Amino acid sequence: MTVIPEAAIRTRVRVPLRFGDGYSVDSELVTFHGLVDGQEHLAVVLGEPHAAETPLVRLHSECLTGDVFGSARCDCGPQLREAVERIALRGGYLLYLRQEGRGIGLYNKLDAYALQDQGRDTYAANVELGFPEDCRDYTAAAQMLAALGVGGIDLLSNNPDKAGQLHDLGVPIRERVPTGVHATAQNLRYLRAKIEHTQHTITLEPLPELAN
Repeated sequence: MTVIPEAAIRTRVRVPLRFGDGYSVDSELVTFHGLVDGQEHLAVVLGEPHAAETPLVRLHSECLTGDVFGSARCDCGPQLREAVERIALRGGYLLYLRQEGRGIGLYNKLDAYALQDQGRDTYAANVELGFPEDCRDYTAAAQMLAALGVGGIDLLSNNPDKAGQLHDLGVPIRERVPTGVHATAQNLRYLRAKIEHTQHTITLEPLPELAN
């Protein structure tokens, strides 16, 4: 098990959230001192996590194009919307991590999009730009959970690497809870790459618009 330095809570502030489909929920945003990567990650506290037997937690990597602009090239925006509601009902935390483009940054992610338009998948494009397939490190997420006083969690994720890294960082995971599958004609190739490259637990059904 990796020993990680302690982080501390900096600020807690109540923020009502509202999504484009009209869904709204109260939340508390939490900022931190001492995160190892120096990034401005946020914890979004939803529902009553301390009343839950095991809080539901999602590690959501920032995606400006999907979360803010509603890009159809990925499933990030729909996953964020789904996660907020599910966590609010159960009680838990959404850790919003500043890891755009699997950690390569916004500009590099858009460079990767240009390569994807030439036929590469999302992972091959990152490698061609000189990066690993996935640069993300979840040490800061483990620090945030410790600072919040969170012990064991149920992890809302289809990505086995998140569970593996958190386990190695000493975060007990009782169960990995799958997210929904938000497949569209525009992101189907992206989702298939997740399954093939990183064994995401996603089951793809034929889309009506693609069926013969």
